[in-house]
Amino acid sequence: MSRLSAALLLAGVMFLGTTPFTGRAAAQSDSEVYNRIEELHGNAAGFDRPLRQLVLAMRSGDAETIAGLAEYPLSVKADGETYDVENAEDFVENFDDLVTPETRRAVGRQQYEDLFVNSEGVMLTNGAVWMGAVCDDNACEESHWAIIAINN
Repeated sequence: MSRLSAALLLAGVMFLGTTPFTGRAAAQSDSEVYNRIEELHGNAAGFDRPLRQLVLAMRSGDAETIAGLAEYPLSVKADGETYDVENAEDFVENFDDLVTPETRRAVGRQQYEDLFVNSEGVMLTNGAVWMGAVCDDNACEESHWAIIAINN
């Protein structure tokens, strides 16, 4: 190896060693995500179907299915404005203004292991959509998973 090649190799190694890591955190497994959902929200098994419905509906632009998965009033941020969507009919009627094509594509590619889970709910695609376990009774003994926010 020539001195120039060795010097360039050493410079590259030094540069990489001082450059902050900007990639994703270590990948999670599906079971780690599932366990985190169960730990923080319960009913992790009940999350699977609404998530799959949402992903497929976003892929196809199925506003009715997406509207049926939401809890109302639904907070939607779009075009720098925040809207409180009162019901499914309002959501469907204004779908193209409320859910951008970029959000639809991103959510349509969502992978389970890439979900982020915290005490607020489950975040899809860097916060474009949040889903949460919504209580069905005062004691919250029963709940269902729903879209609780959309942030374009």
